[in-house]
Amino acid sequence: MHDTITLHWIDWLIILSYIAFSLGVGIYFSKRAASSTEEYFLSGRSLPWWIVGTSMVATTFAADTPLAITEFVRGPGIWQNWFWWNLLMGSLLGVFLFSRLWRRAEVLTDNELLEIRYSGKPAAFLRAFKAGYFAILYNFIVMGWVINAMASVVSVMLNMDKWTAVWLCVIIALVYAILSGFWGVVITDLVQFVIAMFGSITLAIIALNYVGGMESLLGKLSEYVGTDVVNKNTLKFIPPVPEAGVTTSTFWESPFSKFLIYISVMWWSHHGTDGGGYIIQRMSSAKNERHALLATLWYNLAHYALRVWPWIIVAVVSIIMFPIIPESYTELGTKAGYPLVMNTLLGPGLKGILIVSFLAAFMSTIDTHLNWGVSYLINDIYKRFYKPNESETHYVFIGKILTVILMILAAFTALKMQSISKAWEFIFAMGAGIGLVLILRWFWWRVNAWSEITALATSIFITITLEIIAYSQAISNQETYTLFGSAPVLFGITLQVHHKLMIIVPMAILTWIVVTFNTKPEPIEKLKEFYTRVQPGGWWGPINHDFDHTMQPVTKGIFVLWLAGILMIYGFTFGIGNLIFQNYASSVLLFGCAFTGTYLVWNRNLSKLN
Repeated sequence: MHDTITLHWIDWLIILSYIAFSLGVGIYFSKRAASSTEEYFLSGRSLPWWIVGTSMVATTFAADTPLAITEFVRGPGIWQNWFWWNLLMGSLLGVFLFSRLWRRAEVLTDNELLEIRYSGKPAAFLRAFKAGYFAILYNFIVMGWVINAMASVVSVMLNMDKWTAVWLCVIIALVYAILSGFWGVVITDLVQFVIAMFGSITLAIIALNYVGGMESLLGKLSEYVGTDVVNKNTLKFIPPVPEAGVTTSTFWESPFSKFLIYISVMWWSHHGTDGGGYIIQRMSSAKNERHALLATLWYNLAHYALRVWPWIIVAVVSIIMFPIIPESYTELGTKAGYPLVMNTLLGPGLKGILIVSFLAAFMSTIDTHLNWGVSYLINDIYKRFYKPNESETHYVFIGKILTVILMILAAFTALKMQSISKAWEFIFAMGAGIGLVLILRWFWWRVNAWSEITALATSIFITITLEIIAYSQAISNQETYTLFGSAPVLFGITLQVHHKLMIIVPMAILTWIVVTFNTKPEPIEKLKEFYTRVQPGGWWGPINHDFDHTMQPVTKGIFVLWLAGILMIYGFTFGIGNLIFQNYASSVLLFGCAFTGTYLVWNRNLSKLN
């Protein structure tokens, strides 16, 4: 047990009030949500961009995120956030291409597209397999690390063991998720985002003031540089280029090689390149194409530029306050730095608000993953293959039962996890080789169901094989194996996620291309139906040579828009970061890039979009 921690009655009042509010929203929308699967999973496709976009942000803003970022900062340094910063480049394809295409497709889930784009038994198999894989294996790992993170916060703040903390978090989230459906998800996401942002910004200000401001913080950090507490790259946004040549193992084991692989390979190769399941769910819920595009643009701006810096500030301050994590918290690892700062600095009222901000972030993610995962199981497996002619209320009822099962699986997974950031890396590796085929299926007629099956199967097979190797090596060396945390060693190199990408991505691409050209293309009539429905443009020679387009093309000027979006959001992201850490000249330059990108995005796209 940890040192005794007490909460003031004001803190308990704030916490209980928030729980009551969330349950109240769930009850209020329960009747409407239960009326049909489209209402339960998509809110009737009637949502405006600001609700949809904020819901996207809130969903990716979970209790795990500040803790994982604390692990990054206290470990390799701020630059390690390129593990997810790189995804902006793929996410902008979601803004300017896929948001509109998904809205045109009018599917309940992204897996439903598979039998619109492909035909026959391979398409049916792929739909069922992807639904099961993402709803169960992928989803309960993601929910597992979210629950793990929330349990870490609760165990520190409320002085309880992790088992108790896990099941407390599970019960609260489960009751709310069963009741609310997607209506409750998106409405509470608005409130949850505001609370979570307020909490994280408040903590960052208090933490920075506690150490005497930024100048004092930087001075104290300099005293630790070169020790086990602070390495030379802790405050760097981009790691330095190593002196060793590119052909040496030293180069490829350096932080810069990891950064290089992130920005060159990772962003286009992973499973969420064309949006990702729960983001696609929100694109599909928007009232029209314009609202879908604006929603994803707002999401990217808030996700990458606005919310990360308060977490980074607290993570850096935690190094000064707790250069060594207290022995009673060593089970939690370096991620304990964040809740320790919370617990140390916050008084009555503020402590309750910060706990609520974590609870809000936790619930906004859990309710989304439950709703999204169950939408797969209902729409793509149960309704498609087992009970196709049941009532809408029947499907919603079965969905609630499946919600309970998914949550229990996720809770047990949470108890086995040690490192949240390592679980992140494992998930990315599982889908690392499928990104290119997900993009090309919209724009190249030759891609077929076997292309996608092969790409996903190759990624999963190699990732699991490497995990088995890690397990066997740990056992043979009489070391403790850690789920997702033990790295395999091949050819003398300890394989981190960027090394795995360089194995998985080329192998996946090679196999799916070979399979594509050795299997039959989809029937012409099926391809014509798909093209007529979404009109994507691209390489559809046998299909669109005499096609009369009735929708705005989505590919026109896409490269300029993509670059403008990169300038805009990376400019704001690192402009803010440099301003915070007092690099004023760099900040001014980056803000100039940001405003240039903003002008181009508006002038070339938003002002002309119907």
